[in-house]
Amino acid sequence: QVHLVESGGGLVQAGGSLNLSCAASGATFTIDHLGWYRRPPGKQRELVAIVSSGGHATYADSVQGRFTISRDNAKSAVYLQMVTLKPEDTGVYYCNAEPTGWGRYRGYWGQGTQVTVSS
Repeated sequence: QVHLVESGGGLVQAGGSLNLSCAASGATFTIDHLGWYRRPPGKQRELVAIVSSGGHATYADSVQGRFTISRDNAKSAVYLQMVTLKPEDTGVYYCNAEPTGWGRYRGYWGQGTQVTVSS
């Protein structure tokens, strides 16, 4: 089992910035990818960004160039730096830990943190 605790998020005006953090504990040795997903209001959960244990990052097209994901393997932590935020970035953001071989949208989830971008 892997336990994830998120921090950060909040309310920001369009064009502003926010940082999210997530710390993993438990069986962290099983984790391959760490990532962030979000659930916009009235929509399904979607992948925002993921980073492999080797540091390779992948982003959704909608956030490419504005969001940066990073990972600290020593601390079993993952971070999401968000700049130039847009109202459509609003949603509940979830940290995800993906064990090796499990695939996207699977694994362990944090409790979620709200990000609201006002226009």
